[in-house]
Amino acid sequence: MSAPVFYPAADLTAVRAGDRLRLDGPEGRHAATVRRIGSGETIEVCDGNGRRLTCVVIGTARDALELSVRSVVVEPAPAPVIELVQALAKQDRDLQAVETATELGVDVVVPWQADRSIVRWKAERASKAAAKWESVLRAAAQQSRRARIPALAELTGTRTLAARIAAGTRDGSLAAIVLHEDAATPLSAVLAEIAAPGPDRVLLIVGPEGGIGPDELAALTAAGARTAVLGPHVLRSSTAGPAALALASVQLGRWSTT
Repeated sequence: MSAPVFYPAADLTAVRAGDRLRLDGPEGRHAATVRRIGSGETIEVCDGNGRRLTCVVIGTARDALELSVRSVVVEPAPAPVIELVQALAKQDRDLQAVETATELGVDVVVPWQADRSIVRWKAERASKAAAKWESVLRAAAQQSRRARIPALAELTGTRTLAARIAAGTRDGSLAAIVLHEDAATPLSAVLAEIAAPGPDRVLLIVGPEGGIGPDELAALTAAGARTAVLGPHVLRSSTAGPAALALASVQLGRWSTT
């Protein structure tokens, strides 16, 4: 069974194998009190940016663990970076997409205020909504034992998203793919065209439950985005992004197929 992962607030940059480390704060309290992790057990302590420490518990307290660091590994960032541009959706379907995408390895999540999004992040609730997304990202990364927690970008509108796509496609650093049921080209074919060496970043863009409006689609494609159909069935906004991410991870070489 894989060792559980914890993300302490402490800076782990200077920690080396053979060092002692105290896991305290909320993560230490959860490990000692909720998980009841005891002496002799192995856990992993990560900084959320790729640094993974494998540790053995050598002492316990009511709200902390004393650890001996056995190994330190810095996991390289996956390439290319995959971003999920997820339109805000009702009934927490956007959060379901974010959670599953995190388990599947997404690097960046971009909340998108699409024209047809029923959910709106008004000024007074934007920070609260963003904090909820960050909490989901962290919890899903911890559950899937990731050393890297996906980054949450700021809420974006279609105009800002189109401008970013235009800049990235101009210099070749970015490829953007809009998942759309009326597209003529399968996602697998579009991914094959942008495979290695390919761009540094790939954006997978998923609309809300009402779909992407024609004006929005025209703006994104005019900026350089490609459209692609994921498969023979129409997927909800909660499943389209994760399904596309899994396919992209295989075809772009992020997941080993050997």
